[in-house]
Amino acid sequence: MTSQVIVEKQKLDNPPFQIHYLGDRVLRQSAKRISRVDDDTRRLIREMLQTMYSADGIGLAAPQVGVQKQLIVIDCEPDNAATPPLVLINPTIKKYSQEISPFQEGCLSIPGVYMDVTRPEVVEVSFKDETGRPRTIRANELLSRAIQHEMDHLQGVLFVDRVENQLALTQELTKHKFSPKAVKHIKS
Repeated sequence: MTSQVIVEKQKLDNPPFQIHYLGDRVLRQSAKRISRVDDDTRRLIREMLQTMYSADGIGLAAPQVGVQKQLIVIDCEPDNAATPPLVLINPTIKKYSQEISPFQEGCLSIPGVYMDVTRPEVVEVSFKDETGRPRTIRANELLSRAIQHEMDHLQGVLFVDRVENQLALTQELTKHKFSPKAVKHIKS
């Protein structure tokens, strides 16, 4: 499927959005559903992709740029111009696999911090694409993890909230000048 939103996979000196960081209240709010997929939505998608590529990311959720909408952009192959990004509007996870695994995650909203997070290995997610068409995909490996990570942002959850090793997390956050008090621990 070719993306309806054409964006060059390149870094911009002045990306359209500033990314919010751990400690910003905007990251802790729940996003609202998008009622209509229109040109404004596609412009937001384009600007989010430009911001994500400029920050060397593989995923970005609208709340990370201060927009409280259920919109995610993901590109697990940012260096491959032939692979279009994935756009998920109002995503819902329909199924999780029983198999779970730990894997190191990072986040554009917490630069420099990488920690293990345990998540289901496979998810089935339904969403609308950038044309407004309903879709369902089954994702595994990095794509599954990226979808779950970005969908957490839509609920005001950050990956550090899911880290089990609290001591290592506190050390990493402090080293990168983030307050451990900004973490809201949740049980997996």
